[in-house]
This record gives sequence, C-alpha cells and structure tokens, in this order.
Amino acid sequence: MSQAPHLFIVEDDPKLNQMLSAYFAQQGFKVSRFDDGLQAEQAIIKEQPSAVLLDLMLPGQDGLTLCRQIRPHYCGKVLMLTASDDDFDHVAALEIGADDFVNKPIKPRVLLARVRALLRRQDTVVTEQLEFGQLKLMKNRRLCQLAGQTINLTNSEFSLLWLLAHSADTVLSREQLTQHLRGVEYDGLDRTIDNKIVTLRKKLADNAATPQRIITVRGQGYLFVPDSWN
Repeated sequence: MSQAPHLFIVEDDPKLNQMLSAYFAQQGFKVSRFDDGLQAEQAIIKEQPSAVLLDLMLPGQDGLTLCRQIRPHYCGKVLMLTASDDDFDHVAALEIGADDFVNKPIKPRVLLARVRALLRRQDTVVTEQLEFGQLKLMKNRRLCQLAGQTINLTNSEFSLLWLLAHSADTVLSREQLTQHLRGVEYDGLDRTIDNKIVTLRKKLADNAATPQRIITVRGQGYLFVPDSWN
C-alpha cells in the first residue's frame, strides 16, 4: 500500500487553512498546517513534504521569499495561492521556483486536481541524483551540497562537476569535456576547462597543490575520485 502524500499548507487565514486541511485530509493526504513563513521554512527543508500550498501574502516572510529560500534545499512541488491578479506576481512566483499557482477564492476540487496533477508529474520525472560520501549532486535543481552545506556553483561549473561525477573513476580528456560542455572541438590551447577545474577544487575544498578529489592524469585529462568525499 502506497504511503499517503504529505501536504504542507502555509496560509495565515485561519478559516481557509482549516477548511483546506480538513478537505485534503478527507482526500487521503497527510496534512501539516502553518500560518507564517518563518515557522514553515525549516520544517519544509527537514520534512521534505510531497507538496506545499503556499500563500503569496504571509506575515513575517512572504510566500515569494519563502519559495526562494527553500528551493535550493527542497525538491517537492510548490503551488502558490494568491489573491493577486497582477501578472508580475504570477511570473515572479514561477521564476523563483513555484510549479503552479491558483487564484483565490479557492475552489477545493480545482485545487485538489492541480495538486494531484503536480504529484503525477513528479512521479514521472526521474530525479537524477549522485551521492559520494558527503557530496550530493541533484541535476534537476542544479544543487551541489558538501557536508550538508550548499556550494554555490555556476551552471557551467555544475555541468562540469556532474559530467566528471557521472563518469567517476574514468579519465575524461579535455577533448571530451570541451565537446560535451561547449559543443566545440578542443583546439589544444583553450584553458576554459582547466580554469573551471581550479575553481571547482577551491569551492570543494580540494587541495590545489595535491588534489585528491578531482585529480589530473598527466597527458590524459581529469578523474573524479569517488572514494575521496568522506
């Protein structure tokens, strides 16, 4: 028997919060209720619920700010609830990581259908994730964590690290890396890959003088060492 989806409702209107909680519980969801963003933030990151219903306007920390804060650490679905007809709010919500939004006044059956659609979509998407000791990479979110701390990488840095990690214990040449990441042939002079390796080593606490995690194989290329991340 499949486990009931866990839904977080973050809504400061007590009547609406209670009504939605009761409705979704009747529909087979496990429901947790919150009435402010500050209280909900750490709970979302810790519990990793299946989905979050998030009011746009909240006391203390508004829904847009909360969505932005949790996105690097939370991989479930976020559905924004908004009384605003402003397209700017809708676009902003989607750009910072919301998966969908529903306008108030809320129609419970419509909201239920939207939540179920999001969860079906989540089930059909394969989340590509790699873990080596204290290193965790999530391709869909472009997320890199080391010893529980999020490492800020540019898109190109993450792509290089993912490619190396995905081929752990295999030497990848500059030619291969350049072709995969830039779509061009390596000319023998381009130092882009080498410079990014230097940056990655620095960000990932890999000693530049004697690297142990991403090593240089002389005359061949670079090797990601899977056993060096403990």
